[in-house]
Amino acid sequence: MAKTKDKNKTINIKYRKAEFEYFLLTRYTAGIVLTGTEIKSIRAGKASFTDSFCSFTNGELWLHNLHISHYLAGSYNNHEPKRDRKLLLTKRELRKIQAKLNEKGFTVVPISLYINENGYAKVDIAIARGKKMYDKREAIEKRDNMRTMNVEL
Repeated sequence: MAKTKDKNKTINIKYRKAEFEYFLLTRYTAGIVLTGTEIKSIRAGKASFTDSFCSFTNGELWLHNLHISHYLAGSYNNHEPKRDRKLLLTKRELRKIQAKLNEKGFTVVPISLYINENGYAKVDIAIARGKKMYDKREAIEKRDNMRTMNVEL
């Protein structure tokens, strides 16, 4: 009997602080270059975006500090957990992102990591501008108001 894959199990790892710390302007979906044990760890949900960021090196976009835990059955073939990973985008998208980054105050922030319907790992990234402290206070107040409205209903 052939094994059936569970299509209902979705992996979606989010960087929750991104919307709190940045104004997300333009979103892109990028592929990511991974090794065998890295994709297995992601499928197990063992990844974290803490302190991760994107930068350009030699015209290529790289994701830094994305922590993907060791795969338990990986033996000596395991990967380095916080290695730099290349993001795959079209040349047109890379040019647009790089032009925006040359302006003052903009950065590229990873938002989420997921496995698409074809089984490929994808990263959602956004061009973002940092929030000031008063902007964060407004976001907290708005969130608290939404909570109180939901409790009253």
